[in-house]
Amino acid sequence: MEGYEPILCAPLLRKVDRELLRLLSSLTAEEWGYRTVSPRWEVRDVAAHLLDTALRKLSMVRDTWFVEKQIPQTPREVVSLVNRLNDEGVSVFRRLSPSILIELMETACEQSADFHESLDPFAQATFNVSWAGEEISANWFDTARELTERWHHQQQIRLATGRPGILTRELYHPVLDCFIRGLPFAYRHVDASPGTNLLLEISGECGGRWVLSREEHRWHFLREMPSQIACSITVPEEIAWMLFTKGIDRDVAKSQIAIDGDETLAEGVLGHVAIVG
Repeated sequence: MEGYEPILCAPLLRKVDRELLRLLSSLTAEEWGYRTVSPRWEVRDVAAHLLDTALRKLSMVRDTWFVEKQIPQTPREVVSLVNRLNDEGVSVFRRLSPSILIELMETACEQSADFHESLDPFAQATFNVSWAGEEISANWFDTARELTERWHHQQQIRLATGRPGILTRELYHPVLDCFIRGLPFAYRHVDASPGTNLLLEISGECGGRWVLSREEHRWHFLREMPSQIACSITVPEEIAWMLFTKGIDRDVAKSQIAIDGDETLAEGVLGHVAIVG
């Protein structure tokens, strides 16, 4: 069973970004304007967002350069701040020509990979992983979260332009594992008897199996398969990343997901969002 070991994936950032640079360099002028599954963003906007967030992370975390004075106090304020910063970054960097954006992206990616590889994975991260309900996170979780961002936004571009995805186990499985680490928090308001077990399986060679179990006051992952499962959910790997990043309609996703047992227990998986904003 999965869900309890640290996701030590810092070297994968360099590999994912290498694929991103190849992808962006292959796009035609027309493809930069294609609409993506992110409702308001074209391909150029997703690329601008990836450049902005890499530079923003280096500025704030590596260089401790915090221009924003607003300190969000509630989850709603976190979402509002992140949305504003994202919109501002996209509005600026989408104006760049593809060649300039790619050149800047290459520098940002290299420095970002160097920085994440230099971190002690078990030291405290500057930013907590809020969608997992953590007030304090380790660097390994923040780096894994960064990998999910770099991977899924690149996948949005690939989907929009009809390019082959990067659904390899080396690059995609850690993304799925990171997304799913937020399920105990997503289920925090789901009441069930202690010992109730939920099996989530992501089918395909990049997937895996996670068992979420109810204790007296919380949900947590099990290391071994229990004898009884109240609900099992099987999600195809092709749509799993979209399910957790608001990239697919819930009803469309549900039509492709197999649920066996107590269907009410599947709602937390169907509603889980592993991004901010």
